[in-house]
Amino acid sequence: MLEEIQMKPIKLAYAPTRRSIFSAPDAVKYRNLTAQRLQELGVDFVDITDINEEGLLYCEEDRLKMLEKFRAAGVDGLLLAHCNFGTEYLCARLAKDLGVPVLLWGPLDERPEPDGTRLRDTQCGLFATGKVLRRFGVPFTYLTNCRLSDPVFAQGVRDFLAVCNVVRTFKKMRILQIGPRPFDFWSTMCNEGELLERFGVELAPVPLPELTAEVKKAIADGTEVEKTMAYCREKMEVEVTDDQLRNIAGLAVAMRHLIAKYHCQAGAIQCWNALQGELGIMPCAANALLNDEGIPIVCETDIHGAITALLVEAAANDDTRSFFADWTIRHPDEPNGELLQHCGPWPLSVAGCRPRITYPLAFDCPGSLTAEAKHGEVTLARFDGDNGQYSLLLGNAEGVDGPKGMGTYLWVKVDNIKRLEAKLVEGPYIHHCVGIHKDVVPVLYEACKYIGVQPDLYDPIEEKIKAYWRGESV
Repeated sequence: MLEEIQMKPIKLAYAPTRRSIFSAPDAVKYRNLTAQRLQELGVDFVDITDINEEGLLYCEEDRLKMLEKFRAAGVDGLLLAHCNFGTEYLCARLAKDLGVPVLLWGPLDERPEPDGTRLRDTQCGLFATGKVLRRFGVPFTYLTNCRLSDPVFAQGVRDFLAVCNVVRTFKKMRILQIGPRPFDFWSTMCNEGELLERFGVELAPVPLPELTAEVKKAIADGTEVEKTMAYCREKMEVEVTDDQLRNIAGLAVAMRHLIAKYHCQAGAIQCWNALQGELGIMPCAANALLNDEGIPIVCETDIHGAITALLVEAAANDDTRSFFADWTIRHPDEPNGELLQHCGPWPLSVAGCRPRITYPLAFDCPGSLTAEAKHGEVTLARFDGDNGQYSLLLGNAEGVDGPKGMGTYLWVKVDNIKRLEAKLVEGPYIHHCVGIHKDVVPVLYEACKYIGVQPDLYDPIEEKIKAYWRGESV
Protein backbone atom coordinates (compact mmCIF):
# COMPACT_ATOMS: atom_id res chain seq x y z
CA MET A 1 0.00 0.00 0.00
CA LEU A 2 1.08 3.59 -0.53
CA GLU A 3 3.21 4.86 2.35
CA GLU A 4 2.13 7.85 4.37
CA ILE A 5 4.07 11.06 3.75
CA GLN A 6 6.23 11.77 6.80
CA MET A 7 6.70 15.37 7.91
CA LYS A 8 9.98 16.48 9.44
CA PRO A 9 9.67 17.26 13.16
CA ILE A 10 9.29 20.90 14.14
CA LYS A 11 12.66 22.40 15.00
CA LEU A 12 12.73 25.06 17.71
CA ALA A 13 15.34 27.78 18.15
CA TYR A 14 16.11 27.89 21.88
CA ALA A 15 17.21 31.40 22.92
CA PRO A 16 17.33 31.71 26.70
CA THR A 17 18.07 35.25 27.79
CA ARG A 18 19.29 37.22 30.84
CA ARG A 19 20.04 40.78 31.96
CA SER A 20 23.27 41.71 33.72
CA ILE A 21 21.83 43.36 36.84
CA PHE A 22 20.18 40.09 37.96
CA SER A 23 21.79 36.81 39.00
CA ALA A 24 23.75 35.29 36.10
CA PRO A 25 24.32 31.96 37.94
CA ASP A 26 20.57 31.55 38.47
CA ALA A 27 19.92 32.41 34.83
CA VAL A 28 22.39 29.71 33.76
CA LYS A 29 20.73 27.28 36.17
CA TYR A 30 17.30 27.85 34.60
CA ARG A 31 18.59 27.79 31.03
CA ASN A 32 19.97 24.31 31.75
CA LEU A 33 16.83 23.14 33.53
CA THR A 34 14.70 24.39 30.63
CA ALA A 35 16.87 22.62 28.07
CA GLN A 36 16.57 19.43 30.12
CA ARG A 37 12.78 19.74 30.25
CA LEU A 38 12.57 20.29 26.50
CA GLN A 39 14.58 17.12 25.99
CA GLU A 40 12.23 15.22 28.30
CA LEU A 41 9.30 16.43 26.18
CA GLY A 42 10.98 15.22 23.01
CA VAL A 43 11.38 18.68 21.50
CA ASP A 44 13.87 19.02 18.65
CA PHE A 45 15.68 22.28 19.42
CA VAL A 46 18.81 24.19 18.42
CA ASP A 47 20.80 25.38 21.44
CA ILE A 48 23.32 28.22 21.71
CA THR A 49 25.85 26.73 24.13
CA ASP A 50 28.53 27.09 21.45
CA ILE A 51 27.94 30.84 21.13
CA ASN A 52 29.09 31.82 24.61
CA GLU A 53 30.03 30.11 27.87
CA GLU A 54 26.66 30.74 29.50
CA GLY A 55 24.52 29.71 26.54
CA LEU A 56 22.45 32.87 27.03
CA LEU A 57 21.36 35.82 24.91
CA TYR A 58 22.52 39.12 26.40
CA CYS A 59 24.68 40.97 23.84
CA GLU A 60 24.34 42.04 20.21
CA GLU A 61 27.48 40.33 18.95
CA ASP A 62 26.22 36.96 20.17
CA ARG A 63 22.72 37.66 18.87
CA LEU A 64 24.07 37.95 15.33
CA LYS A 65 25.87 34.62 15.70
CA MET A 66 22.67 33.02 17.03
CA LEU A 67 20.67 34.41 14.13
CA GLU A 68 23.11 32.91 11.64
CA LYS A 69 23.03 29.55 13.40
CA PHE A 70 19.23 29.41 13.63
CA ARG A 71 18.83 30.35 9.97
CA ALA A 72 21.32 27.69 8.90
CA ALA A 73 19.42 25.09 10.94
CA GLY A 74 16.09 26.03 9.31
CA VAL A 75 14.20 26.47 12.57
CA ASP A 76 10.39 26.63 12.53
CA GLY A 77 9.85 28.54 15.79
CA LEU A 78 11.67 30.55 18.45
CA LEU A 79 11.51 30.07 22.22
CA LEU A 80 12.51 33.22 24.11
CA ALA A 81 13.03 31.78 27.59
CA HIS A 82 13.55 34.54 30.16
CA CYS A 83 15.88 32.93 32.68
CA ASN A 84 15.98 36.20 34.56
CA PHE A 85 14.62 39.60 33.48
CA GLY A 86 16.14 39.12 30.03
CA THR A 87 17.25 41.62 27.40
CA GLU A 88 14.06 42.69 25.69
CA TYR A 89 15.49 44.57 22.71
CA LEU A 90 17.79 41.68 21.76
CA CYS A 91 14.83 39.31 21.94
CA ALA A 92 12.84 41.59 19.66
CA ARG A 93 15.68 41.99 17.18
CA LEU A 94 16.24 38.25 17.01
CA ALA A 95 12.54 37.53 16.59
CA LYS A 96 12.13 40.19 13.91
CA ASP A 97 15.08 38.97 11.86
CA LEU A 98 14.24 35.29 12.20
CA GLY A 99 10.62 35.69 11.07
CA VAL A 100 9.18 32.54 12.64
CA PRO A 101 6.49 32.07 15.33
CA VAL A 102 7.68 33.18 18.75
CA LEU A 103 6.96 31.60 22.14
CA LEU A 104 7.54 34.02 25.01
CA TRP A 105 7.96 32.37 28.42
CA GLY A 106 9.90 32.47 31.67
CA PRO A 107 10.05 30.24 34.77
CA LEU A 108 8.15 31.37 37.83
CA ASP A 109 10.19 33.50 40.25
CA GLU A 110 11.27 32.11 43.63
CA ARG A 111 10.47 33.49 47.06
CA PRO A 112 12.66 36.58 47.73
CA GLU A 113 15.76 36.08 49.88
CA PRO A 114 15.46 36.81 53.66
CA ASP A 115 17.03 40.22 53.09
CA GLY A 116 14.51 41.03 50.33
CA THR A 117 16.85 40.34 47.40
CA ARG A 118 15.19 39.05 44.23
CA LEU A 119 17.37 36.88 41.99
CA ARG A 120 15.62 36.98 38.63
CA ASP A 121 12.49 39.16 38.23
CA THR A 122 11.49 37.02 35.27
CA GLN A 123 7.85 38.07 35.24
CA CYS A 124 8.81 41.75 35.09
CA GLY A 125 11.05 41.03 32.11
CA LEU A 126 8.25 39.26 30.29
CA PHE A 127 6.14 42.39 30.56
CA ALA A 128 8.98 44.42 29.06
CA THR A 129 9.67 42.02 26.19
CA GLY A 130 5.99 41.78 25.29
CA LYS A 131 5.91 45.55 24.85
CA VAL A 132 9.05 45.68 22.72
CA LEU A 133 7.93 42.79 20.51
CA ARG A 134 4.77 44.76 19.79
CA ARG A 135 6.88 47.85 18.98
CA PHE A 136 8.85 45.74 16.49
CA GLY A 137 5.64 44.44 14.93
CA VAL A 138 6.44 40.85 15.90
CA PRO A 139 3.47 38.56 16.61
CA PHE A 140 4.10 36.19 19.49
CA THR A 141 2.49 33.50 21.61
CA TYR A 142 2.65 33.92 25.37
CA LEU A 143 3.04 30.90 27.64
CA THR A 144 2.08 31.85 31.18
CA ASN A 145 4.79 32.38 33.80
CA CYS A 146 4.97 28.90 35.37
CA ARG A 147 7.27 26.20 36.69
CA LEU A 148 8.89 23.73 34.33
CA SER A 149 7.11 20.89 36.12
CA ASP A 150 3.66 22.46 35.73
CA PRO A 151 1.37 20.68 33.22
CA VAL A 152 0.67 24.03 31.57
CA PHE A 153 4.29 24.20 30.41
CA ALA A 154 4.09 20.87 28.57
CA GLN A 155 0.72 21.77 27.08
CA GLY A 156 1.91 25.20 25.99
CA VAL A 157 5.02 23.87 24.28
CA ARG A 158 3.07 21.10 22.58
CA ASP A 159 0.43 23.50 21.26
CA PHE A 160 3.06 26.00 20.12
CA LEU A 161 4.78 23.27 18.10
CA ALA A 162 1.42 22.57 16.44
CA VAL A 163 1.08 26.29 15.64
CA CYS A 164 4.56 26.21 14.09
CA ASN A 165 3.46 23.20 12.04
CA VAL A 166 0.45 25.12 10.69
CA VAL A 167 2.59 28.13 9.80
CA ARG A 168 5.29 26.01 8.15
CA THR A 169 2.65 24.12 6.17
CA PHE A 170 0.93 27.32 5.02
CA LYS A 171 4.17 28.97 3.91
CA LYS A 172 5.25 25.95 1.83
CA MET A 173 1.91 25.06 0.30
CA ARG A 174 1.62 23.77 -3.24
CA ILE A 175 -1.67 22.33 -4.48
CA LEU A 176 -2.05 20.00 -7.46
CA GLN A 177 -5.01 21.32 -9.48
CA ILE A 178 -6.31 18.41 -11.56
CA GLY A 179 -8.45 20.03 -14.23
CA PRO A 180 -10.45 23.27 -14.04
CA ARG A 181 -13.42 23.59 -11.71
CA PRO A 182 -16.67 22.09 -13.01
CA PHE A 183 -18.58 24.78 -14.91
CA ASP A 184 -21.54 24.75 -12.52
CA PHE A 185 -19.34 25.31 -9.46
CA TRP A 186 -18.80 29.05 -9.52
CA SER A 187 -18.59 28.91 -5.72
CA THR A 188 -15.24 27.08 -5.87
CA MET A 189 -13.45 29.62 -8.05
CA CYS A 190 -10.27 31.04 -6.55
CA ASN A 191 -7.81 33.82 -7.30
CA GLU A 192 -4.58 31.99 -8.12
CA GLY A 193 -2.48 35.14 -8.43
CA GLU A 194 -3.74 36.56 -5.15
CA LEU A 195 -3.07 33.31 -3.28
CA LEU A 196 0.51 33.38 -4.53
CA GLU A 197 1.12 37.10 -3.99
CA ARG A 198 -0.42 37.34 -0.52
CA PHE A 199 0.29 33.95 1.00
CA GLY A 200 2.85 32.21 -1.17
CA VAL A 201 0.37 29.41 -1.97
CA GLU A 202 1.28 27.84 -5.31
CA LEU A 203 -0.97 25.90 -7.68
CA ALA A 204 0.32 23.23 -10.04
CA PRO A 205 -2.41 22.87 -12.70
CA VAL A 206 -2.51 19.71 -14.83
CA PRO A 207 -5.15 18.86 -17.47
CA LEU A 208 -7.33 15.79 -17.13
CA PRO A 209 -5.66 14.03 -20.11
CA GLU A 210 -2.36 14.11 -18.19
CA LEU A 211 -4.10 12.37 -15.30
CA THR A 212 -5.77 9.72 -17.47
CA ALA A 213 -2.48 9.02 -19.24
CA GLU A 214 -0.85 8.46 -15.85
CA VAL A 215 -3.71 6.12 -14.87
CA LYS A 216 -3.18 4.01 -18.00
CA LYS A 217 0.56 3.90 -17.35
CA ALA A 218 0.01 2.78 -13.74
CA ILE A 219 -2.39 0.04 -14.81
CA ALA A 220 0.04 -1.15 -17.49
CA ASP A 221 2.89 -1.29 -14.95
CA GLY A 222 0.64 -3.28 -12.65
CA THR A 223 2.56 -3.71 -9.41
CA GLU A 224 1.32 -0.70 -7.40
CA VAL A 225 -2.19 -1.08 -8.78
CA GLU A 226 -2.42 -4.75 -7.80
CA LYS A 227 -1.20 -3.95 -4.29
CA THR A 228 -3.78 -1.19 -4.00
CA MET A 229 -6.55 -3.52 -5.21
CA ALA A 230 -5.54 -6.09 -2.60
CA TYR A 231 -5.57 -3.40 0.07
CA CYS A 232 -9.09 -2.35 -0.97
CA ARG A 233 -10.35 -5.93 -0.74
CA GLU A 234 -8.77 -6.27 2.69
CA LYS A 235 -10.14 -3.03 4.16
CA MET A 236 -13.47 -2.57 2.37
CA GLU A 237 -16.46 -4.35 0.96
CA VAL A 238 -15.93 -4.15 -2.81
CA GLU A 239 -19.21 -3.94 -4.69
CA VAL A 240 -17.77 -3.06 -8.11
CA THR A 241 -16.26 -5.20 -10.86
CA ASP A 242 -12.56 -6.07 -11.00
CA ASP A 243 -12.08 -3.77 -13.99
CA GLN A 244 -13.73 -0.89 -12.13
CA LEU A 245 -11.65 -1.58 -9.04
CA ARG A 246 -8.53 -1.62 -11.22
CA ASN A 247 -9.40 1.84 -12.54
CA ILE A 248 -9.99 3.09 -9.00
CA ALA A 249 -6.62 1.75 -7.88
CA GLY A 250 -4.94 3.11 -11.01
CA LEU A 251 -6.39 6.54 -10.33
CA ALA A 252 -5.09 6.50 -6.74
CA VAL A 253 -1.61 5.52 -7.91
CA ALA A 254 -1.67 8.11 -10.71
CA MET A 255 -2.66 10.97 -8.41
CA ARG A 256 0.08 10.05 -5.97
CA HIS A 257 2.62 10.02 -8.79
CA LEU A 258 1.50 13.47 -9.94
CA ILE A 259 1.59 14.80 -6.38
CA ALA A 260 5.21 13.63 -6.18
CA LYS A 261 6.11 14.82 -9.69
CA TYR A 262 4.98 18.39 -9.01
CA HIS A 263 6.16 18.39 -5.36
CA CYS A 264 2.69 19.10 -3.98
CA GLN A 265 1.19 18.37 -0.56
CA ALA A 266 -2.47 18.11 -1.58
CA GLY A 267 -4.73 18.05 -4.62
CA ALA A 268 -8.06 19.30 -5.87
CA ILE A 269 -9.71 17.32 -8.66
CA GLN A 270 -12.45 18.03 -11.19
CA CYS A 271 -14.28 14.93 -10.06
CA TRP A 272 -17.16 15.12 -12.53
CA ASN A 273 -18.21 14.68 -15.21
CA ALA A 274 -15.45 14.52 -17.85
CA LEU A 275 -13.53 11.96 -15.82
CA GLN A 276 -16.39 9.47 -15.93
CA GLY A 277 -16.33 9.46 -19.75
CA GLU A 278 -12.62 8.60 -19.69
CA LEU A 279 -12.39 6.09 -16.84
CA GLY A 280 -15.98 5.01 -16.16
CA ILE A 281 -15.63 5.65 -12.42
CA MET A 282 -16.03 8.33 -9.80
CA PRO A 283 -12.72 9.31 -8.15
CA CYS A 284 -14.15 9.31 -4.60
CA ALA A 285 -12.69 5.98 -3.44
CA ALA A 286 -9.30 6.84 -4.95
CA ASN A 287 -9.44 10.18 -3.14
CA ALA A 288 -10.25 8.33 0.08
CA LEU A 289 -7.15 6.15 -0.26
CA LEU A 290 -4.86 9.17 -0.62
CA ASN A 291 -6.69 11.09 2.09
CA ASP A 292 -6.00 8.21 4.45
CA GLU A 293 -2.28 8.47 3.69
CA GLY A 294 -2.10 12.15 4.65
CA ILE A 295 -2.36 13.47 1.09
CA PRO A 296 -5.61 15.47 1.08
CA ILE A 297 -7.47 15.26 -2.24
CA VAL A 298 -10.61 17.39 -2.31
CA CYS A 299 -13.51 17.49 -4.74
CA GLU A 300 -14.83 19.90 -7.38
CA THR A 301 -11.42 21.59 -7.79
CA ASP A 302 -11.93 23.40 -4.50
CA ILE A 303 -8.48 24.92 -3.94
CA HIS A 304 -9.58 26.67 -0.75
CA GLY A 305 -10.81 23.31 0.51
CA ALA A 306 -7.39 21.74 -0.09
CA ILE A 307 -5.73 24.61 1.78
CA THR A 308 -8.13 24.05 4.67
CA ALA A 309 -7.38 20.34 4.81
CA LEU A 310 -3.63 20.95 5.02
CA LEU A 311 -4.06 23.55 7.76
CA VAL A 312 -6.37 21.35 9.83
CA GLU A 313 -4.12 18.29 9.62
CA ALA A 314 -1.05 20.40 10.45
CA ALA A 315 -2.86 21.68 13.55
CA ALA A 316 -3.37 18.06 14.61
CA ASN A 317 0.38 17.54 14.22
CA ASP A 318 -0.33 15.22 11.28
CA ASP A 319 -1.53 12.32 13.39
CA THR A 320 -5.25 12.54 12.55
CA ARG A 321 -6.86 12.52 9.12
CA SER A 322 -9.38 15.13 8.01
CA PHE A 323 -12.49 14.78 5.85
CA PHE A 324 -13.86 17.12 3.15
CA ALA A 325 -17.61 17.61 3.43
CA ASP A 326 -20.70 19.42 2.23
CA TRP A 327 -23.02 21.15 4.64
CA THR A 328 -26.22 19.63 3.24
CA ILE A 329 -29.47 19.55 5.23
CA ARG A 330 -30.75 20.13 8.74
CA HIS A 331 -31.22 17.16 11.04
CA PRO A 332 -34.90 16.12 10.98
CA ASP A 333 -35.01 15.61 14.76
CA GLU A 334 -32.14 17.56 16.36
CA PRO A 335 -32.85 21.33 16.21
CA ASN A 336 -29.14 22.20 15.98
CA GLY A 337 -28.18 19.22 13.85
CA GLU A 338 -26.77 19.16 10.33
CA LEU A 339 -25.71 16.50 7.82
CA LEU A 340 -22.08 16.57 6.69
CA GLN A 341 -21.78 14.43 3.58
CA HIS A 342 -19.88 13.87 0.37
CA CYS A 343 -20.02 11.28 -2.38
CA GLY A 344 -17.43 9.06 -0.73
CA PRO A 345 -13.92 10.55 -0.49
CA TRP A 346 -13.41 10.39 3.28
CA PRO A 347 -10.41 8.53 4.72
CA LEU A 348 -10.99 4.96 5.79
CA SER A 349 -9.71 5.82 9.27
CA VAL A 350 -12.63 8.25 9.70
CA ALA A 351 -15.25 5.54 9.18
CA GLY A 352 -17.18 4.14 12.10
CA CYS A 353 -17.89 0.92 10.17
CA ARG A 354 -16.37 -1.11 7.35
CA PRO A 355 -16.64 1.06 4.19
CA ARG A 356 -18.17 -0.18 0.96
CA ILE A 357 -16.98 0.75 -2.55
CA THR A 358 -20.20 1.30 -4.43
CA TYR A 359 -22.25 3.92 -6.30
CA PRO A 360 -22.56 7.49 -4.99
CA LEU A 361 -25.59 9.64 -4.47
CA ALA A 362 -26.79 11.39 -7.67
CA PHE A 363 -24.35 9.61 -10.04
CA ASP A 364 -24.62 6.34 -11.95
CA CYS A 365 -20.87 5.61 -12.06
CA PRO A 366 -19.20 3.42 -9.41
CA GLY A 367 -16.19 4.37 -7.33
CA SER A 368 -17.58 5.92 -4.16
CA LEU A 369 -17.22 4.88 -0.54
CA THR A 370 -20.28 4.46 1.63
CA ALA A 371 -19.67 4.71 5.37
CA GLU A 372 -20.92 6.68 8.33
CA ALA A 373 -18.07 8.45 10.11
CA LYS A 374 -17.38 7.74 13.74
CA HIS A 375 -18.99 10.08 16.24
CA GLY A 376 -17.31 12.20 18.89
CA GLU A 377 -15.93 15.72 19.01
CA VAL A 378 -14.89 17.30 15.73
CA THR A 379 -13.42 20.58 14.58
CA LEU A 380 -14.97 22.13 11.48
CA ALA A 381 -13.07 24.70 9.45
CA ARG A 382 -13.06 26.57 6.15
CA PHE A 383 -10.36 28.82 4.66
CA ASP A 384 -11.99 31.12 2.14
CA GLY A 385 -12.11 34.63 0.79
CA ASP A 386 -13.64 36.99 -1.70
CA ASN A 387 -13.15 40.62 -2.62
CA GLY A 388 -9.61 40.44 -1.28
CA GLN A 389 -10.62 39.45 2.28
CA TYR A 390 -9.60 36.03 3.65
CA SER A 391 -10.59 34.33 6.88
CA LEU A 392 -10.67 30.95 8.55
CA LEU A 393 -14.05 29.78 9.80
CA LEU A 394 -13.61 27.73 12.97
CA GLY A 395 -15.73 25.88 15.45
CA ASN A 396 -16.60 22.63 17.16
CA ALA A 397 -19.35 20.07 16.67
CA GLU A 398 -20.32 16.67 17.98
CA GLY A 399 -21.17 13.60 15.93
CA VAL A 400 -24.69 12.35 16.69
CA ASP A 401 -27.13 9.69 15.53
CA GLY A 402 -29.32 10.38 12.55
CA PRO A 403 -31.01 8.79 9.53
CA LYS A 404 -29.06 6.46 7.28
CA GLY A 405 -27.13 8.28 4.57
CA MET A 406 -25.31 7.63 1.30
CA GLY A 407 -21.67 8.21 0.51
CA THR A 408 -19.50 9.22 3.44
CA TYR A 409 -21.50 11.11 6.03
CA LEU A 410 -21.80 12.31 9.60
CA TRP A 411 -24.68 13.97 11.39
CA VAL A 412 -23.36 16.65 13.72
CA LYS A 413 -24.78 18.87 16.42
CA VAL A 414 -23.56 22.43 16.87
CA ASP A 415 -24.35 25.02 19.51
CA ASN A 416 -26.48 27.24 17.25
CA ILE A 417 -27.21 26.09 13.69
CA LYS A 418 -28.94 29.33 12.74
CA ARG A 419 -25.89 31.39 13.66
CA LEU A 420 -23.64 29.02 11.70
CA GLU A 421 -25.99 28.95 8.74
CA ALA A 422 -25.97 32.74 8.52
CA LYS A 423 -22.15 32.80 8.50
CA LEU A 424 -22.04 30.29 5.66
CA VAL A 425 -24.55 32.21 3.55
CA GLU A 426 -23.20 35.68 4.27
CA GLY A 427 -19.66 34.54 3.54
CA PRO A 428 -17.02 34.48 2.43
CA TYR A 429 -17.75 30.76 2.80
CA ILE A 430 -19.56 28.14 0.73
CA HIS A 431 -21.17 24.75 1.33
CA HIS A 432 -17.80 23.01 1.78
CA CYS A 433 -15.88 22.51 5.00
CA VAL A 434 -13.18 20.25 6.43
CA GLY A 435 -13.70 18.25 9.60
CA ILE A 436 -11.30 16.43 11.87
CA HIS A 437 -11.88 14.28 14.96
CA LYS A 438 -9.81 16.46 17.26
CA ASP A 439 -10.20 19.88 18.88
CA VAL A 440 -7.69 21.99 16.97
CA VAL A 441 -9.61 25.27 17.20
CA PRO A 442 -7.19 26.89 19.70
CA VAL A 443 -4.16 25.98 17.57
CA LEU A 444 -5.70 27.27 14.34
CA TYR A 445 -6.91 30.42 16.07
CA GLU A 446 -3.40 31.16 17.35
CA ALA A 447 -1.77 30.31 14.02
CA CYS A 448 -3.89 32.91 12.22
CA LYS A 449 -1.83 35.74 13.78
CA TYR A 450 1.26 34.43 11.96
CA ILE A 451 -0.23 33.74 8.51
CA GLY A 452 -2.18 36.95 7.97
CA VAL A 453 -5.64 35.36 8.00
CA GLN A 454 -8.52 36.50 10.19
CA PRO A 455 -9.91 33.80 12.52
CA ASP A 456 -13.71 33.66 12.36
CA LEU A 457 -15.36 31.67 15.15
CA TYR A 458 -18.90 30.55 14.41
CA ASP A 459 -19.63 30.33 18.16
CA PRO A 460 -18.79 33.08 20.70
CA ILE A 461 -15.88 31.15 22.24
CA GLU A 462 -13.03 33.60 21.77
CA GLU A 463 -12.59 34.24 25.50
CA LYS A 464 -12.62 30.49 26.13
CA ILE A 465 -9.80 30.04 23.60
CA LYS A 466 -7.77 32.86 25.14
CA ALA A 467 -8.26 31.26 28.56
CA TYR A 468 -6.98 27.99 27.10
CA TRP A 469 -3.81 29.69 25.91
CA ARG A 470 -3.42 31.31 29.33
CA GLY A 471 -3.41 27.82 30.80
CA GLU A 472 -6.51 28.36 32.90
CA SER A 473 -7.93 24.94 32.04
CA VAL A 474 -4.87 22.98 33.15
